[in-house]
Amino acid sequence: MIECIVQNAGDAKDAEKHGVTRLELVSAIQLGGLTPTYGTVKTVIDSVQIPVQVMIRPHSYGFVYRSEDKEVMKQDISLLNEMGHHRIVIGALKENKTIDTDFLDELFEEFPSLDITFHRAFDEVRDQTEAYEALTAYSKNIKRILTSGGANTCLEGKESLDRLVQLQHKLQGPRILPGSGLKPDNIQTLHAAVQAVEYHFGSGVRKNESFEERIEKDKVDDIRNILI
Repeated sequence: MIECIVQNAGDAKDAEKHGVTRLELVSAIQLGGLTPTYGTVKTVIDSVQIPVQVMIRPHSYGFVYRSEDKEVMKQDISLLNEMGHHRIVIGALKENKTIDTDFLDELFEEFPSLDITFHRAFDEVRDQTEAYEALTAYSKNIKRILTSGGANTCLEGKESLDRLVQLQHKLQGPRILPGSGLKPDNIQTLHAAVQAVEYHFGSGVRKNESFEERIEKDKVDDIRNILI
């Protein structure tokens, strides 16, 4: 599974055409990715056949959310549900840097059909094993965890990613989705060390490694040839 960040329908169609197998749809990638507009979500979903995970993140300043933030997030999810779309990317922590399980309980009571990627809030938890075990309790809805192993990039965090993948197999919990700094010239090294079954790519599949440029078929092909 090769996941790619997109911000609009043009990106999405290019990614699908070039062999990407799942999309993460965000706005404001320069801020780490925020919730896209309703119009963007609808045009992207209507333009591709592959799965689209929609970012639900109301602001860029941290992952500890106030009640007002959580209400905004639930309203955004409700709009997606009205469209018949249940795939989202979300994450929330408590002040003590543990998983905000109270918020997850609220979400799944209100939206039981969600298919979730828990995003890189996971990289800020106090203990990744503890956090993974907490998220495993929600495996019915939380299908994958986007993480760099707590490091700035996946290569820097490859030992932690390896441990997390082993924990995934042991607990049969959410799949580990390595992401951050991945590109064609380092994915083979990481895959040999980690052996995950899906990977997340951002600027590394674009011309000049810039989100201002388009996704390049040759780069996706190189990744596919290594992973498939």
